[in-house]
Amino acid sequence: MTRFIAYINTRRPEAIQHGKELIDWLEDANHECLLHYESAEAIDRPDLAIEESEINSDFKLAIALGGDGSVLRTVSAVGEHQIPVLGVNFGRMGYLSEVEPEMSRQRISQFLDGDYEIQSRMRLEVYAQGKSSPMFGLNEVVVEKIDPGRTVRLSLEINGDFFTSYATDALIVATPTGSTAYSMSARGPIVDPNHQALLLTPVAPHSLFDRALVLSRDDKLKISVLPDCEASFAVDGNVIEQLEIGEEIRCAAARHPAQLVSFGGSNFHRALKEKFGLSDR
Repeated sequence: MTRFIAYINTRRPEAIQHGKELIDWLEDANHECLLHYESAEAIDRPDLAIEESEINSDFKLAIALGGDGSVLRTVSAVGEHQIPVLGVNFGRMGYLSEVEPEMSRQRISQFLDGDYEIQSRMRLEVYAQGKSSPMFGLNEVVVEKIDPGRTVRLSLEINGDFFTSYATDALIVATPTGSTAYSMSARGPIVDPNHQALLLTPVAPHSLFDRALVLSRDDKLKISVLPDCEASFAVDGNVIEQLEIGEEIRCAAARHPAQLVSFGGSNFHRALKEKFGLSDR
């Protein structure tokens, strides 16, 4: 018997229905599949609910049914346990969720047969004042303004040395995987996800220095809030808390990368062409 864990985007009825059918199929094959409690409620199987604190390395595969956001949430829950994640795509972009729904059973069977690859994706480790444990992100960390009518002033230190200050709408620290997310919309560089680097992208900066930076994965960053406006910070799109003037976050590459299951059909350059409608001429 193999132990699985699944996360379902409960806002997508087609993902919920597919999740029900997939659980039945796994159970008929004498496997165990537990679910995040919201997913368990969505398919009317409260007996399969599990809290994130109960997750451990006994689970051999985590299945994310939704879009790339569902993969981000799943990686956040299982990443520190180094559980591989397989994304079943019910979203639009599909950079992270490689498997189409009609192929999900075949791909899971291939996984059980050992016929798969693992893509290791760099993650971010974030420490905030007042938090006893770190937070982790696969795409990005964002420190941004709260007042829509004003910019926020942020100080950046790299490896303990002051680099510069920004008057900006937001400052994004992204991974190569996150380079096609918020950072890209702020005209940050698109980086192959197999690279190991920290990307620093200001959003609408009021500064002569308005360029994005590509830094070493070994660099340690500290972002502090300067007077006169507070900020908030978010990890992979989830707002964590407000940062008062003088408060800071510290950000670096995480020790453990995300483990994404692939079946050899993914190609970053081809995916870019498809998503942006780039022609061959």
